[in-house]
Amino acid sequence: MRTSRPFGKISFGQDRIFWLIIAGLFVVYAVAQGGLVNLGLTLLGLVLAITVHECAHAWTADRLGDPTARYLGRVSLNPLVHLDPLGSVMMLVTAITGVGIGWGKPVPVSPHRLKYGSRLGNGLVSLSGPVSNLLLALVLGLILRFMTFLPGWLFVALFSIATVNIVIAMFNLIPVPPLDGFGVLMGLLSLPRGKWAWNLSQGLGRLQQMGPMLLIGLLILTQFLGIPVLGWLIGPPIRFFQQVILGF
Repeated sequence: MRTSRPFGKISFGQDRIFWLIIAGLFVVYAVAQGGLVNLGLTLLGLVLAITVHECAHAWTADRLGDPTARYLGRVSLNPLVHLDPLGSVMMLVTAITGVGIGWGKPVPVSPHRLKYGSRLGNGLVSLSGPVSNLLLALVLGLILRFMTFLPGWLFVALFSIATVNIVIAMFNLIPVPPLDGFGVLMGLLSLPRGKWAWNLSQGLGRLQQMGPMLLIGLLILTQFLGIPVLGWLIGPPIRFFQQVILGF
């Protein structure tokens, strides 16, 4: 997920109070619930997934001709460069309750600078995030398959992190703005030369402002009303990639 607004670098020094509060909440909950390991693995998976995801967006945009993210230090695997304070709080809430969604700082992209045209170029930048998560899951899956001598705790940790990355990839490919799937869809619609593709892309563009509300609606239906819309959309591909990558 990206925006044209510029973002500067963040550091622990700048946000020390915020990160100390987050760490405090983490420790208090873990001690109270006795779930330090599971909570830690979920958070680690989310942080790694978002870091790799946003770094891939920045790297791809730079390779396609827009150096904005690189100038802002976003072509980096340093989590502090990519973590958004509110998104990090939501990651903690999600890890604790199983309800919610976390996010990182959107990568700034100027679509008009990208090769292959603004829509196709932006579609490639959008696709790079989910692909990076699947590639990370694939690397971890290969380790799990071939290093059978791994201790049980490490197997569980790698499996959990890989699963989180698969889920993040599939969720982001839902074609609803501001998720990456919408950018991918608009990029695909730039390929056909027919009038129908142009009309469809223009209609979808007009619905873009409603995207966040549609996304919130999906979350409400799934997590609060018990209608598993998200499960219908991303459950099958998640299970497919778990089987292919992890063998489960």
